[in-house]
Amino acid sequence: MRSRRFHGLKKIKVRQDWSRWTLYNLSRLREATSTATRGTYFQQKWKAKSITRAYHGEQVREKQWERMFRRNIPAVVPMDHKYLAQKDGSEQAEGRGSGADQERAQKARPATPYMQMTYYPLERRLDMAVWRSLFASSARQARQFVVHGYVKVNGKRMIYPGYQLNPGDMFQVEPERVLFATGASKVGSNRRRREIRKWKAANATGPKPTKVSKAAKAGPVSLQGEYTQADVTKAPDTSPEALRKRLQALMAKTKQVLEAKEGLPTKLKRNLRQFRKEVKRAISLHKSATDLSTETLEGQLELIKKEYEPVAETTGEDLSLVQSVFEFAEERTMRSSAWNEEDGRKPYATPWRPRPYMSAFAFIPRYLEVNQNICAAVYLRHPVARPGFSEVPSPFSVDTNQLAFNWYLKRR
Repeated sequence: MRSRRFHGLKKIKVRQDWSRWTLYNLSRLREATSTATRGTYFQQKWKAKSITRAYHGEQVREKQWERMFRRNIPAVVPMDHKYLAQKDGSEQAEGRGSGADQERAQKARPATPYMQMTYYPLERRLDMAVWRSLFASSARQARQFVVHGYVKVNGKRMIYPGYQLNPGDMFQVEPERVLFATGASKVGSNRRRREIRKWKAANATGPKPTKVSKAAKAGPVSLQGEYTQADVTKAPDTSPEALRKRLQALMAKTKQVLEAKEGLPTKLKRNLRQFRKEVKRAISLHKSATDLSTETLEGQLELIKKEYEPVAETTGEDLSLVQSVFEFAEERTMRSSAWNEEDGRKPYATPWRPRPYMSAFAFIPRYLEVNQNICAAVYLRHPVARPGFSEVPSPFSVDTNQLAFNWYLKRR
């Protein structure tokens, strides 16, 4: 079980998750690496091992990791075929002390960071691959998905998070679990539920109390599918007829703007006419509320915003039309498909939106081929080190990983 001080900020340790504490510790990581290079050589190795293990495979026990550790590091050094065809190796001994060797050193490729591959055996684990594929918000959550049977490897359910992937293996996570992991959490938790129960009890026994907290007033949460947003606030009418009437009113307002305001730029008039044409086409062609607009309509919305805002700033006109346009665009985007409709029974916030701080960690390594549409990925090959970079994601420097590597080579 995770301790309450898992994200302690006094001791700088970066964790494998999407959280504000991890971002804060990443900003202070230089301070942590500088302290790891102080003291005796034994102390330096121990401190480097401590901060790197807190990030790389912190859900794996130390004894288990020591059995996985390998002193042989895979790497790829590309060779220039033209150079090999023209030279036989004797030029390496020419010009010693005369500057020719320095000239060749300047033209050489950047050094290969071998020590960044210290924890490469962990990347073969199934839970680590799920975490690297952005199917979970933390390595521990990815481990939980595997243990609970939400992950399949080559079409078969795999419940062992330490399963070693081989090149060509395909793993898939249930899309509903991925939406829960990468989506924003519901607004409120135990306190919010207590307030809602209190509000429901007050309504059931007598008149509504005078003082109700903001959490109870908001109300759009669900309690195990028994209490939905419709019980507190009336949901907006999103039927095809209501949305069609709203679009027709928006077309009438666009027509009024085109007829009344003669000083509009020609480019803006063209965009407004095109926008009205696309809305009319959407109303006539589509019957369901989820298909009332097209990609062309979204492009016209962007053009209207780009062209109309400078006019409003210079002439002092209001943005009532543009505001209505973007309110409609936001509603259309959130309700554009059936899976993203508002549903209080879901364990995540609906309509779905990305989890906070997700964009700062959105990185997929080269040895994985990920398809976000079906929540599946292929483990292409084992990670390797190349000139200039390493394929194992690590926030630590080469020197810090080298000290950790030396710790596991010989611990005395």
